[in-house]
Amino acid sequence: MRDFPPPTTARTPGSAEAPDTRTPVRFLWWMLRQQGDLIVAGSLLSVLWMMPTALTPWIFGRAIDEGIVGGDAERIVLWSAVLLIVTLAGGGSGVFYHTVVVRSWLVASYGNTGLVTHQATLLGHVLPRRSPTGEVLSVSGSDGDQFGHFVEITSRVIGNLVAYAVVAAIVLQISAPLGLVVLLVAPLLVLTSMPLLRPLSAAQTRERTRDSELTSMATDIVAGLRILRGIGGERIFGENYASQSQRVRVAGVRAGAWAALVEAVGVLLSGIFVVVLMALGVQEVRAGRLQIGELITFLGYAIFLVQPIRVFFEAAQQMTRSLVSARKAIGVLGSPDPWPERRPGSLDAAGELLDEVSGLRVRPGRLTMVVSAVPDDSAALADRLGRYLPAEDALSQDAEELAGRAERRAMVRREQARAELAERDRHRAGRPWGVTLGGVDLSTVPLAQVRETVLVSDAGSYVFAGTLQDAVDPRGRLTREQAEAALYAAAAEDVYDILPGGWQGVLDERGRGLSGGQRQRLVLTRALAADPPVLVLVEPTSAVDAHTEARIADRLPGHRAGRTTVVVTASPLLLHHADEVAYLEGGRVVATGTHAELSRSHADYRSTVLRGDLVDPHLVEALDRAAEDGSRSDSAQGHPIPPSVTHPTPDGVHVVEEVSS
Repeated sequence: MRDFPPPTTARTPGSAEAPDTRTPVRFLWWMLRQQGDLIVAGSLLSVLWMMPTALTPWIFGRAIDEGIVGGDAERIVLWSAVLLIVTLAGGGSGVFYHTVVVRSWLVASYGNTGLVTHQATLLGHVLPRRSPTGEVLSVSGSDGDQFGHFVEITSRVIGNLVAYAVVAAIVLQISAPLGLVVLLVAPLLVLTSMPLLRPLSAAQTRERTRDSELTSMATDIVAGLRILRGIGGERIFGENYASQSQRVRVAGVRAGAWAALVEAVGVLLSGIFVVVLMALGVQEVRAGRLQIGELITFLGYAIFLVQPIRVFFEAAQQMTRSLVSARKAIGVLGSPDPWPERRPGSLDAAGELLDEVSGLRVRPGRLTMVVSAVPDDSAALADRLGRYLPAEDALSQDAEELAGRAERRAMVRREQARAELAERDRHRAGRPWGVTLGGVDLSTVPLAQVRETVLVSDAGSYVFAGTLQDAVDPRGRLTREQAEAALYAAAAEDVYDILPGGWQGVLDERGRGLSGGQRQRLVLTRALAADPPVLVLVEPTSAVDAHTEARIADRLPGHRAGRTTVVVTASPLLLHHADEVAYLEGGRVVATGTHAELSRSHADYRSTVLRGDLVDPHLVEALDRAAEDGSRSDSAQGHPIPPSVTHPTPDGVHVVEEVSS
């Protein structure tokens, strides 16, 4: 019996372990098969748990007819003992049943979270292109709960079905007409409620879609809150969020109304069934075809059968909700990996890096900087160098004020757009990439090998919750000296200073306790600490002040000496230290040289970097001297980080310890 969700590893589509994402029904069936042992155990225990309530009316009837009416005290004792045994068995099995049910719920819920996490790890930057962030979060969270409830109620339905069959057999043996009523009433009630399930499904789908849109909006607002405050956009985005939350509330009320109607119909029809069965039983007693004890048995079963019928109604509603969740889940989990499988090849990190689209040539072991008047051009270049799909055609999720058929048509269009985007990604990823390293196109080697060789760190990189040591060295590979060197090169010593505990100081989610510049320098520290053969930095100093930027500009070349480094920037302080600068116009390299050479000879470069049509040669010389003076002053200050020692643990991980002064 499984106590925890199965480990989520790389799965080949179509294998037994891979989720079946062809249809929502197939996905739910796959989920049940994944924990068949728990389903069987839960069903058996559910049957035992239902037996006392299923057998008690019959035992009471026999005790009355044979003991009280027949005047046989021994039969009363016998049936009382039978009732005690059945009750104890049911009580004991109930404890185990609920234990198994909770396990199956957790396996389904957290197993679904593991699937989403694995899919996010597998697809990386591709996943947000296919599914909005709010939808991914909803599938991982609330939809996981729906799947847990679905698995739980499946075993409960099986137990109630068996109990229902036992009761039907008993009443058929006592009275065939009344037994037929009992057999036919449950299917009749379920069929009666079926017309209500379709509008219930539509209402729940609408609520689920709007809720994911609201979650996406909330994540976007939180991520950009600092910028929104800077431009005064808090009120506008707050009003948009309030408007969308009201749409979610309206959809939730409508879905709740349909659910209440289905529940009310179930209760009403169950009550009518009890009344009808009671009336028929009384007539049978009057006709002499039933004994008093048998009438009591029928009345007991009339009340008992309300429970299985309500469970069937609950299962029908849960099936509807689970199908809605499954439809969303397969949109996330069914997104195909566009990257084709490649045989392991070799990338020569010491070779020249060439981008055919822009014409950029990066000589090995040099610090090359790229300047563009259009930020999108340089961002697209960085994506190509790292073999990332372009972000401009990612799937959007517009929170339009739609309802009814218009909203359903919008959902269909969104699914079609998702499929079209997946096909475009597959075609784009399968053809030659147009970026070569050492003469080898990046598309000819596995993507993992590209990621190990070429690291792209851009402005969208996040700082995750955890210790400072985890943020700088998430894989636990660095010594203390290596981590200090990366922190120093990124001029991020102040982050170390402000955290109580130094390297073991705890960072909040996304580094909320840090300023924008501190978060950016911590991201830069992490990139430098990874020490990749080829490093691409996109605007690494856009959020820092001039003094800090000058320190980074001075330290970066020394830290990356002898390794290929590309920096996308328009900062004169950084450009001053470049071995070579490439200037882009219209996405193509139109000029190369040093910063000083391009500043003197290229007017458009001067306009982009120095923000002026003319440049004074004395100004260029002054900038050069200022940078050199800052370098000497910064070098004299040294490392402001306390000394430390490291020692390896038995598993090879270096443990950081500070040496007190």
